[in-house]
Amino acid sequence: MKKLTLGTILAALASFLSAQTLALRVGHLVDPETGTVRDNQLIVIQDGVFTAIGANAAIPAGAEVIDLSQYYVSPGLVDAHNHLALTQKLVPEGDQYYLTTVLDSSVSRGIQAVSNGFSMLASGFTMERDLGNNGNYADTALRTAIEQGWVPGPTIINSGLIIGGFGGQLNPVPEREMLIYPEYLNADTNDEIVKAVHRNILFGARVIKICVDCKSYGYTVDEIKLFIKEAARAGLKVAGHCGTRAGVMRAIQAGIWSVEHCGGCDDETHRLMAEKGIWRVGTEFPLIDYDTMTVFDRINPKSERAQARYKRQEQSLKSAYANHVKMGFSSDADYYIPGKTRGQVVIDFLKSWKDAEIPAAQILKIMTVNGYQICDISDRRGPIKTGLPADLIAIRGNPLQDIDTLKDVRFVIKDGMVFKRDGVVLAENFFHGGPVYGGRGGRGGRGGRGSN
Repeated sequence: MKKLTLGTILAALASFLSAQTLALRVGHLVDPETGTVRDNQLIVIQDGVFTAIGANAAIPAGAEVIDLSQYYVSPGLVDAHNHLALTQKLVPEGDQYYLTTVLDSSVSRGIQAVSNGFSMLASGFTMERDLGNNGNYADTALRTAIEQGWVPGPTIINSGLIIGGFGGQLNPVPEREMLIYPEYLNADTNDEIVKAVHRNILFGARVIKICVDCKSYGYTVDEIKLFIKEAARAGLKVAGHCGTRAGVMRAIQAGIWSVEHCGGCDDETHRLMAEKGIWRVGTEFPLIDYDTMTVFDRINPKSERAQARYKRQEQSLKSAYANHVKMGFSSDADYYIPGKTRGQVVIDFLKSWKDAEIPAAQILKIMTVNGYQICDISDRRGPIKTGLPADLIAIRGNPLQDIDTLKDVRFVIKDGMVFKRDGVVLAENFFHGGPVYGGRGGRGGRGGRGSN
């Protein structure tokens, strides 16, 4: 008799899960790409991928049939800029960002990332770009754990450490200049730039994040081009933190993949971004009063400062939309709001897009189709399409007409497994260990494992 070991038990369980077949009776199937809905569809999922979609699709023998006839089914959502391993608490005196980076170990922050990733998936976010501030590669640890089936969470496109000119975004005193590490990698010369990119790729980055203008000695156009060239050797793109108009212009001239935050964007920069096909990932904070605490102003959402800043942000979003800039939904969420999960905090960002009068159908496309493209993975994951990994969500209302229906995601499937059903999380389906479906992990040809 063959001896049972933990390894053989886990392998058998993984094999069982991978062989699961689901047949979903869908009342309304939403296509964010075209802004249309198809009624009374059947979706078949086998071995973790979509195998049949349509009104006349057949239910395979032995399949588990799930009734979603009362729901609108959409591809999963994407947050194109988050920080799952950073959870500062906002207080009236200011944020705790610097203390978090000093006092919390990378192991502790990895655990925070698991919790935040769990809640993001529960809120319908099946994909997320995690752009730095993760301690010593806690983001890679999270991505690997999700891909290997140890914990549930979104598909992670992670950056590793943020690369910047000396000091990154922090301002330590001379005696403790090394306190910026591991939040930031210093790279001030061409050789340092190349080595920093290689280091992040070696330790599991799937996108390269740089500080274009975090300091007055920000990167030049040629230096940004060097980042782009080195990242491209490994098939990766470059995301640039830009807080000034000058920084945005340098990033545009260099041909960067995505501009993050976009505080310096205006009509001219938006026109140039549209011409060059550069993504705008604006992290538009909502002006919301969370029981006397606001994300946007940190002190008083009704203050003139907060109102004026929010108005500028609103006008920038409107300008980008009017100029047909490619945009992504993104939060820059790195904080804790009492009584709310990270996923609930992120979905509150819908307010900014609604206040900018972006139509619901366009917001949904930005949160799905655009997000997969920003993550540079749309041909391997994201859309509800035969042959792709099976990720989807279900909500009660039509998000093409009322985007706020996304605030109550009732059903989530990730990698062909039911994570949330009837509003209740079924996380035990995910805690199995070991790779599933023969290729959930990594990105084939880019130093990863598998073929997602």
